[in-house]
Amino acid sequence: MRQIATVVDIAATPARVWEVLTDLPHYSDWNPFIREASGEVAPGARLRLRTFPARGRPVTFRPRIRTAVPQRELSWMGRLVLPGLFDGLHRFVLTDLDGGGTRVVQDERFTGVLVPALAKAVARTTEDFDALNRALRKRCEAVRV
Repeated sequence: MRQIATVVDIAATPARVWEVLTDLPHYSDWNPFIREASGEVAPGARLRLRTFPARGRPVTFRPRIRTAVPQRELSWMGRLVLPGLFDGLHRFVLTDLDGGGTRVVQDERFTGVLVPALAKAVARTTEDFDALNRALRKRCEAVRV
């Protein structure tokens, strides 16, 4: 098992952050890592996500939503071919900060027999999470017209 986590503080309400995170059709407008996203954000629903790692080839996968608690947590489980080979539980946890703003923890827990073989790729994913976090902050803090 391997886990990576990143944190970003955003000068926007949890409602605004949730709005941006769950607006899948507009990921291509702001998200450098997950540039294509579609599906319904509801527990049990399947998404279609296409990631563009900074150091790697694009990957399309179809994770299933595990948690969708508005303004609190969004998570999905993705798998490589079969359960137990290479599974990733991806989460965005939103915390309302005292005095305004939102802390977003983005993490992923990788399990399965291929995790040791893919350890370097997993470690590099932290860079992609950081890029997503910076873009999410910029998008959420932008003045809407």
